[in-house]
Amino acid sequence: MRRNVATWIGLLGVSVSLATGGAAQGLQASATVQHVLLLSIDGAHALDVANYVKRNPQSAMAELSGMSVTYTNASLPIGDFYPGVLSLVTGGTPNSTGVWYDEGWDRSLSAPKSDCSKVGAEFLYDEKIDINVEVIDGGGGINPDKLPRDPKKGCTPVYPHDFLRVNTVFDVAKAAGGRTAWSDKHWSCDIVTGKGGKGVDDFYIREVGTGKLASDIARTTQFDDARVQAIVNEIDGFDHGRAKQVGTPVIFGMTFQALSVEQKKPNGGYVDASGTPSAIVESTLKHVDQSIATIVKELKARNLLSSTLVVLTAVHGDSPINRAWSRKLDEDLIPDMIGDELLGVAVQDTEALLWLKDQTQTARIAALLSRPDNRSKAAINEVLWGEALKLQYNDPLQDGRTPDIIVKPLVGVYYAGKESTKISEHGGFYTEDVNVPLLLANPKLKPAVIKAPVQTTSVAPTIVQMLGLNPQDLDAVRLEKTPGLPGVL
Repeated sequence: MRRNVATWIGLLGVSVSLATGGAAQGLQASATVQHVLLLSIDGAHALDVANYVKRNPQSAMAELSGMSVTYTNASLPIGDFYPGVLSLVTGGTPNSTGVWYDEGWDRSLSAPKSDCSKVGAEFLYDEKIDINVEVIDGGGGINPDKLPRDPKKGCTPVYPHDFLRVNTVFDVAKAAGGRTAWSDKHWSCDIVTGKGGKGVDDFYIREVGTGKLASDIARTTQFDDARVQAIVNEIDGFDHGRAKQVGTPVIFGMTFQALSVEQKKPNGGYVDASGTPSAIVESTLKHVDQSIATIVKELKARNLLSSTLVVLTAVHGDSPINRAWSRKLDEDLIPDMIGDELLGVAVQDTEALLWLKDQTQTARIAALLSRPDNRSKAAINEVLWGEALKLQYNDPLQDGRTPDIIVKPLVGVYYAGKESTKISEHGGFYTEDVNVPLLLANPKLKPAVIKAPVQTTSVAPTIVQMLGLNPQDLDAVRLEKTPGLPGVL
């Protein structure tokens, strides 16, 4: 079922049923949802928002919480940026999106700038594919010479939006005649623009950079503020730069980057296991809260708050919360155990995703990593492969993007280069990586707390349905049978 934009923007009184996670009491509210604003605080844990609201009952986050259905037990499929953001905008896990990380191995693609005579190659979809990663606009786009090539399509470069296997909420909204917008940190975030790269009308980038640039908190905060201003301009009915009046988008949003930067600094993070923030993390949370206050104030000024569903969440947490558990291990440890002749690529942060050149050696490599001496050396908690891996993910022998082996280290462990000074990272599967805040806010909703486990993949079908559109128009929802969030539909 598809409705044109005039039909669903004209909807009055979309019925929303709220439940309290298994309690007998049911709550009813009526919301006119014409817009969805998706805000991600990268690095935020559910605990961060809960603690901040408790400490600051007059804050913007507390105001949103007071009009929210809050899911305290929401989890990402994997705690990294790309699978995290795609779970929110596609309704899918890597099983349907085909995206595990911003780098990896694809057995169907060829190397950048190659003639495609050799198939099977490492790919990279991070800030390094910018034309110029050191300038604020990334040089204006993506350098095609840095992209993998598709031998089945004339050896043409594979842009991030081409790499994604499914459509997005932006595609669905546009198909219904709605306007869409998104603001983010890299040109590679073009992956959210969906099939053909045409799902987002207004795609705005402020490049946070790499290395020392990415760790510059003043610069990162400045770019967060620029994205907030873009949201304000879009609320006011303009494009992100306030150059043209185009109407407020039906679906729009942004990511905040500063919190994740401060969580990783040696004097940052948290002072205890209860999530008490360091001074610099507290300051950053306060700045994010002020930004949210600016956005909410503008929604009120334009009489749009009651018709806008605000989704506050994160695309990953950072671990460990408890700095005492932080343990950096050399990122060369596991690759050296396997050897260059067998290892295609290892993607390592708070996990190790391993693609092998020779998949017939998977059992032998898994046994090698499982040896007590190697488990101790690399702080390995679990080696996932074979039938155990296939219970959760696509078969690597059938899907060339699925890792052959997934290594999960002990909580608090992350793999990094010798020069790294960070005290935390993300990318894994444990609670501190994947348990993110999830609030659906609208002043017409009576607040409710749902503690039953939910997945962030349920956000996409929920917001599509609340706009009066059909969640079955999302490819990943059909493929994975993704349910909507309980208590709101």
